[in-house]
Amino acid sequence: MSKPDTRPIALNRRARYDYEIEDSFEAGIMLMGSEVKSLRLGHANIAESYVSPENDGLWLINADIPQYAPANRFNHEPRRHRKLLLKKREINRLVGAVTREGRTIIALKLYFNDRGIAKLEIGLAKGKKNIDKRQTIKDREWNKQKSRLMKDHG
Repeated sequence: MSKPDTRPIALNRRARYDYEIEDSFEAGIMLMGSEVKSLRLGHANIAESYVSPENDGLWLINADIPQYAPANRFNHEPRRHRKLLLKKREINRLVGAVTREGRTIIALKLYFNDRGIAKLEIGLAKGKKNIDKRQTIKDREWNKQKSRLMKDHG
């Protein structure tokens, strides 16, 4: 039996630059059939998306899953709000952090797990200041330079 494809469908590469990720969670997503087919083709964008606590649950806002052309009139709205599926304890923890501590919940990665179910990795994040962003760049550049030196003189 072949190994399932677990590569990410969509990544939010800007998230780790703009935010300091404190904790991450794996959440299921309530999707329509045409959305799943579009995801299987590898079409999705979660770069501008975020998670909002509404109506006793968490909702993925502004994620773009384009329409699946063969679905015809049974298609979905590309930027509709999608409900996230988490345990009640996790939802309460995330909602508490957002309301009390002013944290943000952002989408980090969208992928299919080993059972073929669409999952979203979300992160509880704290926004970075410009100074922190500069420090992140300095650290990354130093690590690149260090690895080059070790490779050349190693």
